[in-house]
Amino acid sequence: MTAEDGDSTAAVRRQYEDYPYPPRDPADEAKGLRLGSPSHLWELNHYLFAGRRDFAAPFRVLVAGGGTGDGLIMLAQQLADAGTPAEILYLDLSDASREVAAARARARGLSSIRFLRGDLRAAAEHGPFDYIDCCGVLHHLDDPAEGFAALRDALAQDGGMGVMLYGAAGRTGVYHVQALLKLIAADLSNPDRVAMAKRLLADLPPTNWLVRNPFVEDHKTLSDAGIFDLLLHVTDRAYDVLQLGALVEAAGLRIAALIEPARYDPDTYLHDEGLRAAAAGLGWLERCHFAEHLAGNITKHIAYLVHGANRSDTVARPDDPTAIPVMRDVPGAAIARAIGSGGRITVDAGGMKIDAALPPLAAAMLVQMDGTRTLEEIRGALDPVPDAETFRDQFAALYRVLNGFNQMYLRF
Repeated sequence: MTAEDGDSTAAVRRQYEDYPYPPRDPADEAKGLRLGSPSHLWELNHYLFAGRRDFAAPFRVLVAGGGTGDGLIMLAQQLADAGTPAEILYLDLSDASREVAAARARARGLSSIRFLRGDLRAAAEHGPFDYIDCCGVLHHLDDPAEGFAALRDALAQDGGMGVMLYGAAGRTGVYHVQALLKLIAADLSNPDRVAMAKRLLADLPPTNWLVRNPFVEDHKTLSDAGIFDLLLHVTDRAYDVLQLGALVEAAGLRIAALIEPARYDPDTYLHDEGLRAAAAGLGWLERCHFAEHLAGNITKHIAYLVHGANRSDTVARPDDPTAIPVMRDVPGAAIARAIGSGGRITVDAGGMKIDAALPPLAAAMLVQMDGTRTLEEIRGALDPVPDAETFRDQFAALYRVLNGFNQMYLRF
């Protein structure tokens, strides 16, 4: 499908030519690698390939609607660091966005990326791909189901996909302000629409739902690109988990995991045992839906998907002594130092502080986790060496917390 078919493609392209999003300066690549989800290498390996993908083998990637390149640059750099013979295709409608992404790649000396202007709905022409990243794009299509189907057709049968779509509950207030701006700014030029949005933001009463929502941030920086993407986008919708699940299933795909798992678990928030028992009787996706509305702060759903016909368990499990724990953002030793009295640690769940209990051996285990030692090697390094059953149970408890909040993965 093209802009001539009468959909919103032309308007969306104009928006991102005027306001590449998110705004990025290629010079900032010298400051360090910007990490995120989906598409962190060890994260996607954990959830899509059971931690067993051989990254010495060729790996074909599609970044569909790559924007200014956050997911693209992260994954390309991590694949380069792993020595993977990768082939990465970046696909986006916006020349301005592509220029930013390409400049970021040049700043890092990344040579595995081919940049192409195009529509993700033609993705199958370039497939199949071992992995597809599509972050913040599908909810901007006139027909998201068409986009899902196109990506499915481009995905290898044993491949996987990382997507991000907006969460309805966490974006409370966004669509109220969007509706106001459609009434008073729809016929203005893009710069005048942004100016009108700024005036409205400055004059919102304290009772307005967007003002009362602390979890939506883009408009608070007064970045023109952030304001436009949040409040003036021509096509924008949000989903609850059940709606997302239905969309995924209709495309012949299935959800392998939602990130961060603990934020989709009612037990993270509930303390009443009767309520916990009632929620325990729900199916997995219903429990996720319950938790989403219980917390109210999930502004985006990050999901890893595989073909519906792929019924294998693609998620790594902590019950194999040859598994290697891999920390994401914070080294194990640093987490060990953060454990407070009573063996508890405080984690941030989207602006909500959660106090989580860790097992007695947590600190000793974390110090040994350097991304190369297996669980059996970690057990053997403890003094005294715990028996296999004790170690297995305590590691499982530690894993539930750290993997639940997206700080630990497993690889083999």
